Amino acid sequence: MRALTVVPMQKQSLLVEDVPDPNVGPGELLVDGISLGICGTDRDIAQGNYGWLPPGKSRMVLGHESLGRVKTVPAGSKFAPGDLVVGIVRRPDPVPCGACARGQWDMCRNGLYVERGIKEIDGYGSTAWVVREDFAVTLDPALEKVGVLLEPMTVVAKAWDQIEKINNRAWFDPRTVLVTGAGPIGLLAALLGQQRGLDVHVLDRVRGGIKDELVTALGGTFHTGTTAAAAAAIRPDIVIEATGAPAVALQAMEIDNPGVITCLTGVTTPGIDTEVDVGGLNRNIVLGNTLVFGSVNANRHHYEQGAQALAEADVSWLERLITRRLPLEKAIEAFDPGGSDIKVVIDLA
Repeated sequence: MRALTVVPMQKQSLLVEDVPDPNVGPGELLVDGISLGICGTDRDIAQGNYGWLPPGKSRMVLGHESLGRVKTVPAGSKFAPGDLVVGIVRRPDPVPCGACARGQWDMCRNGLYVERGIKEIDGYGSTAWVVREDFAVTLDPALEKVGVLLEPMTVVAKAWDQIEKINNRAWFDPRTVLVTGAGPIGLLAALLGQQRGLDVHVLDRVRGGIKDELVTALGGTFHTGTTAAAAAAIRPDIVIEATGAPAVALQAMEIDNPGVITCLTGVTTPGIDTEVDVGGLNRNIVLGNTLVFGSVNANRHHYEQGAQALAEADVSWLERLITRRLPLEKAIEAFDPGGSDIKVVIDLA
């Protein structure tokens, strides 16, 4: 079969090549790959900045944003050939820690988890792949063109799940959400805000174009400028930071609005000096009973929440998030910067 492979921590190692067909073990589904989403994590791995090789292997199949169609199932399976499925990315650590033992491997405490296409296990970037039944999630058949968006959707499904759990600490009646960043994560976060009936505001660098149009189509308001200025104008109850830009993340944390909950989902680059008024930041957080927390990855519950959210969304709106599609043989082009891209997808079929 054909696959997109890489050597983690080695620059310019991306290849589309022949690899052995997968071996199907007990309790595993054999899946024909349909499509693969490319995100910042994949680009970091391709640039040699991140990733871990599977033990005993010289290369790793890249890709964690999967979509495929079930080809074969084990006896007694709840799945059937033809089912549309997505593979979960993270696997619990073998110890396991308390969180992993309770199905919350996204909250792993000891770092011994593995992740498909990222950390110590092959990913989904191949024309066929296998996955254990308990790490596969079915999708509505109507989502065949957009189901590859499930993995990024799980990131924001978890963020919203955590926000709503935090809501229960005291009376909270949120009306307004500010999302910083109009990439896939930011736009999907805005979609979930719209599905919750909130007044949605999205901040990005440039007005006009597809991102502005997608926010407007949700009934939201598109902003440019600084996070501080947008927050001062709308006084958000919830902030979801999805850029990973240090200055934007800092301004999100500095928002002075009593009770505001700020969720950081963007991964910042370390080593960038930023001036911080620690005293002012601490004062706002303490006196405002505000909360700032980080969120990454997702567990099965969030995949199920994400699948439901996709099923309830306007498929034509979701299709517009995918701004570029490439065949597998041209997959390396997906790693070239595309200024107007939102989501780049590789067609595996």
